[in-house]
Amino acid sequence: MMAIDKPLDFLWFIPSSGDGAYLGSDDLSRPADPGYFREIAKAADRLGYSGVLIPTGAACEESFILAADLAAHTERLKFLVAIRPGTASPAYYARLAATLDRVSNGRLLINIVVGGSAQELAGDGIFLPHDERYDHAGEFFQVFNSLVETGKANLDGKYIKAIDARLGLPPVQEPRPPLYFGGSSDAAIAFSGGITDKYLTWGEPPAQVAEKIAKVRKAAAAQGKYVTFGIRLHFIVRETDEEAWAAADRLISKLSDETIAAAQEVFAKSSDSVGQARMVALHQGRRDKLEVSPNLWAGIGLVRTGAGTALVGSPKTIAERLREYQELGIDTVIASGYPHLEEAYRVSELLFAEIGLPGPHGQIRSSFGERRVFGGGGHGGNVKIASAS
Repeated sequence: MMAIDKPLDFLWFIPSSGDGAYLGSDDLSRPADPGYFREIAKAADRLGYSGVLIPTGAACEESFILAADLAAHTERLKFLVAIRPGTASPAYYARLAATLDRVSNGRLLINIVVGGSAQELAGDGIFLPHDERYDHAGEFFQVFNSLVETGKANLDGKYIKAIDARLGLPPVQEPRPPLYFGGSSDAAIAFSGGITDKYLTWGEPPAQVAEKIAKVRKAAAAQGKYVTFGIRLHFIVRETDEEAWAAADRLISKLSDETIAAAQEVFAKSSDSVGQARMVALHQGRRDKLEVSPNLWAGIGLVRTGAGTALVGSPKTIAERLREYQELGIDTVIASGYPHLEEAYRVSELLFAEIGLPGPHGQIRSSFGERRVFGGGGHGGNVKIASAS
């Protein structure tokens, strides 16, 4: 167990393939729109989130270009942007990363994405078997890291060859922007131990997360590395537990059994991801087994690949669940909720003060149970002390 000595680093999500109020339905859906993504990013910047994850994939806007656009409309927000080794050379990605870090004034975080659906990987020209993709990624980041840290690189590897590679302009962050990574297979964990600054897990029950953290720590220690940990979760936060569970039911209320079955069949056939298999195993495609751990709801994973679980409840309830993850070593949360603009407000306004983060009005709950307000509060600008109950 770890002592909880500081608040969580809390990031939000940019739904760059589209958004909506219901899963598995076009009702109240929102198409991918750059103006909408700017709204979410500006809200996250104002509401107290430290950064946003921008996903990658054939159905998504290109992550580096979108991050560059959003950086111009925000002040503090960091951008967790994906690099998929194999879609471009490490030298090209080094130039992209250095430039984005420079134009955003040091606000780049890098998300390493090695896996994905077989169809999408093939479309990107990636045909290596599962474990070999991590061997390839290891060589890729030897070159990438050397370039962004020293400006030069050479490697005569099995998968990557770089002869006298050069990077003319360095990133702002030293020695380089942090590397985030998530993967559940043995090959992924071995890779993460030598490369990753922060290991990310999807929202599994605490016992499973603890097991994974222990494996990553062991792999990192064997290579003389130190890794920190984050968790990717959806959130359904309301003023009461009852309201939150009603909102969870509403989110999948237009989802048919046929749609669920079709999605689960696609997941089973299209991906060799161990993490995806672990997500599916939590609910097995059944509506009646969705609370897989106290307040951890797997309804989103019925039709969504990747992160498929949400914490559901009141601010106090969810804070208790988050403390359980913190005690395991989690220090970062990458959060989302449907639709992402409205839920960014709900999570910040309802949850942040409960977990010791300043929300949209600078409110932060102290260890003595008070809510302290910095600056003007309320319509009249008065500063008030309110009960934390």
